[in-house]
Amino acid sequence: MTTNGTRTLSDSDFAVPVDDRYFEDYRPGAVYEYGYITVTEEEILEFAERFDPQPMHIDREFAASGPFGGLIASGWHTSAIGMRLLVDHYISRVAGLASPGVDELRWPSPVRPGDSLRLRTTIIDARASRSKPDRGIVTTGGELLTKDDDRTVLTMRAVNLIRRRPQP
Repeated sequence: MTTNGTRTLSDSDFAVPVDDRYFEDYRPGAVYEYGYITVTEEEILEFAERFDPQPMHIDREFAASGPFGGLIASGWHTSAIGMRLLVDHYISRVAGLASPGVDELRWPSPVRPGDSLRLRTTIIDARASRSKPDRGIVTTGGELLTKDDDRTVLTMRAVNLIRRRPQP
């Protein structure tokens, strides 16, 4: 997985950098794109051998004769790549508190060796916490797309707890 050179792909990004981003900076309706990470066959094999050793991920011959016509990345590997892009570009480094979970995680198309992936985020909702006034809850729609043909390889709906900006 190559992450050097990963960059913001959108015409505009947040008004503040990821290391100075607070809840107030996450505005519903905003869409951002970040990328690219390129996936290698070696990484697909390494991840799968360790965490998801199904034949379609680790056995070239089996994979070639299977429904996908070749090796594909584990969906969990694809999710990890999406997480890397989220952490590098989207989730605040100073105010990110935790995530209570991810909903609607889907892998509609496989990731293949050589695919370069980008992340598209859409802020679905941002609301102040009712029980803890020092934070807010941000719901984000995330998609991973391939560079060459815009195939969607991951969709999800993520929830993050983000600290509110300190008041002077």
